Amino acid sequence: MRVVLLTCGLLAAIGCAEQQQRRQTPLAFMGGAAAQRHGAAARSCGAAGAGVAPARAARVSRVGVSRRPRVAGVRMQEDLYATLGVPRSASEKDIKNAYRQAARKYHPDVNPSDDAKVKFQSINEAYSILSNPEMRARYDQFGMAGIKGMGGGGGPGMQDFDLSDIFESFFGGQAGGGARRRSGPMQGEDLRFDLDIDFNTALFGGQKKIRINQLESCDTCGGKGVAPGAAVNTCSTCGGKGVVVQVVNTILGRMQQQSRCPTCGGTGTVVEKYCGSCDGKGVVKRSKKLTVNIPPGVESGNRLRVRGEGDAGPKGGPSGDLYVFLNVLSDPRFKREGMDIYADASVSYLDAILGKTLRVPTVDGEVDLVLPAGTQPGTTLRLEGKGAPKLNNVNLRGSHYVNVKVQIPKTLSSTEKELIAKLKEEAER
Repeated sequence: MRVVLLTCGLLAAIGCAEQQQRRQTPLAFMGGAAAQRHGAAARSCGAAGAGVAPARAARVSRVGVSRRPRVAGVRMQEDLYATLGVPRSASEKDIKNAYRQAARKYHPDVNPSDDAKVKFQSINEAYSILSNPEMRARYDQFGMAGIKGMGGGGGPGMQDFDLSDIFESFFGGQAGGGARRRSGPMQGEDLRFDLDIDFNTALFGGQKKIRINQLESCDTCGGKGVAPGAAVNTCSTCGGKGVVVQVVNTILGRMQQQSRCPTCGGTGTVVEKYCGSCDGKGVVKRSKKLTVNIPPGVESGNRLRVRGEGDAGPKGGPSGDLYVFLNVLSDPRFKREGMDIYADASVSYLDAILGKTLRVPTVDGEVDLVLPAGTQPGTTLRLEGKGAPKLNNVNLRGSHYVNVKVQIPKTLSSTEKELIAKLKEEAER
């Protein structure tokens, strides 16, 4: 129901309710002057409402109005940012990530508790508003009452407000109209597996066998959760809508509020008998062996995606995916940086002076490396094409670098000292 508000009475009543909610201090718990000031503020708001709010203070709840002699604040809906657990300065990406995490935690198919289902509805509502830049800007400025009330009106200074939106911003839920129920099978959860592989497998690829625990579709009921031959009937309480409507008294008058059907739990159907093999869940937990293909050129932190090997979806939904996160074990002989491999080679000071052909280990085995005469300590020699391959391309490879370490003897024989002395004299001539 949409009406045009021609006076400021309703807006004043709403502002009053917001002011009382921020205080969060019922009159019954106040004393002395504080109670008098609070009562005066309540009477002032009642006068500003021009008859919208009753002159006598009454406690408002979801089920009706109780004429108790105390003033209680109207329960406001939770802040949408707080619902998603993000600050008001959060970016669109932060809001999206927070929604995904919260939705997985409180999804009714994962968490069957009543509190989780209510929380899931709040999360969906918060995300639908905060993910829309225009609606988010309106919410930041006007709250829930301004999200759909910013359209054209019937004249200057007049705006159209949807009373169901205003009711929802104060009390939660909806004030009439049809409800949308989730229909169709949902995809199962993705799984993660951490896999250690050796240095050579990371370079040239290979196969690894793993064992995972996953939820698979129940063979007895085909994933539907219904016992074979059992009937699935339309809920007589809600007529298949999944929601029931009740009338509640509010400060705005009598309004209709929708809530989840207590008989079918919001599904719109009633199952005659659930499957005994899966307890009506449609999935069972099993252990399974898989062979994972490791492509060449992978590094630690890379992940492999195995489609359809995650948990099976509820009610016959498709399976999620399996993500294999790789951790490459170190090799004491080599150090890898991207496509290049580094190693050390120790040579005597005589070989460094005279030069020599060395046999050095590489990932392809031992190869010859020419050590030039007069090689200085710390010199790096390069073997082109002996490094790591590019990801998924063994024909394109980096280089193998050898760092030369010259060993200087700490003690010499008398003969060695005599020869070195002669060599020194010869060099000084």
